[in-house]
Amino acid sequence: MKAHKTNLRSPFLLLLTATIWGVAFVAQSVGMEHVGPFTFNFVRNLLGCLVLLPVIWFQEHFSNASKPKAKAASQRTLIIGGICCGFFLFAAGNFQQFGILYTSVGKAGFITACYIVIVPVLGLFFKKSCGPLTWVAVILALIGLYLLCITESFSIGRGDFLVMICAVLFALHILVIDHFSPLVDGVKMSCIQFLVCSLLSGICALFTETISLTQILSAWMPILYAGVMSCGVGYTLQIVGQKDMNPTVASLILSLESCISVLAGWVILGQRLSSREIFGCIIMFAAILLAQLPAPSPRT
Repeated sequence: MKAHKTNLRSPFLLLLTATIWGVAFVAQSVGMEHVGPFTFNFVRNLLGCLVLLPVIWFQEHFSNASKPKAKAASQRTLIIGGICCGFFLFAAGNFQQFGILYTSVGKAGFITACYIVIVPVLGLFFKKSCGPLTWVAVILALIGLYLLCITESFSIGRGDFLVMICAVLFALHILVIDHFSPLVDGVKMSCIQFLVCSLLSGICALFTETISLTQILSAWMPILYAGVMSCGVGYTLQIVGQKDMNPTVASLILSLESCISVLAGWVILGQRLSSREIFGCIIMFAAILLAQLPAPSPRT
């Protein structure tokens, strides 16, 4: 088995990725002060697609210069995978975007992170078994969600509910990526998924929102951050950081995104959580960590 290198570069890059993604929740919230959710995701994902084009060009001309060209079947798989991933990214991203209109960025970050627990549960439908740690994580996540989202009158906020749907959709998105990523180039598929998500969001924006260049320019900073940093740079850093890193350790570092979203909402937007909500966040974070721990090997 290949040993993973123990250096500080990879953990730092993954921590930087988690920070970029955590702060992106603030950008999403601020951006919608000027544009609608569909318009925001239309421009954001278009920028993400454009940012990855030079990365693909660099790969084609330097990294993969000696490799043979992909066969037509592989190209079809790449396009199909990109379209499927783009559809689920469109659905998940827009449920999240609408949810942030009605809830805080910190709560949105933690509820979204529940996809880490939901993924193995949905995997049961694809005959992928879950270990006992996963089921404990699911129970903890449910307790954390109750404390974080359910009010004393036993009702759930509109924004929290929308972000919960987003978490399920992101879990499906990850399962689709898990199916296609071993078959195709990950950066190319990501570029296609950003393009598909942008086109679908743009079509919805045409029918439900007023797309105004003036409004888009008013939100240029949060859109630029969400598109260039969160989509383009964040995804690239994740690929580089995970290259020589233990996948379990990598996912643990990336899950800090949810904590950073709370800190960013507090520092930048002044959004604070109650003691009950903070306790819910702690329990959910414990569930997220537990879900990513490797199952104990059976003794022989």
